[in-house]
Amino acid sequence: MRLIAPIAVFVSSLVLVAPAMASDNGEGLLGETDDKLVTYFCLGVIIFFALAVILLSALQGALDRRKEQRKAVEFRRRVGW
Repeated sequence: MRLIAPIAVFVSSLVLVAPAMASDNGEGLLGETDDKLVTYFCLGVIIFFALAVILLSALQGALDRRKEQRKAVEFRRRVGW
């Protein structure tokens, strides 16, 4: 019963949403989709993921640097330098 209820809700929402999406002659929120729109969207996705990888790598490097500095301070404190 626990598995049937979420599946029933999901299927019923798909059944109710399908006619709404099919209205307006199949056009989306931005109007008619052409090659230029698809190309710019895909270019935006590529740029987003490239920037996300670069920025998150820089953030991880900075956090690792801080962690190593804390470990060095703790080591010097234990050794007595």
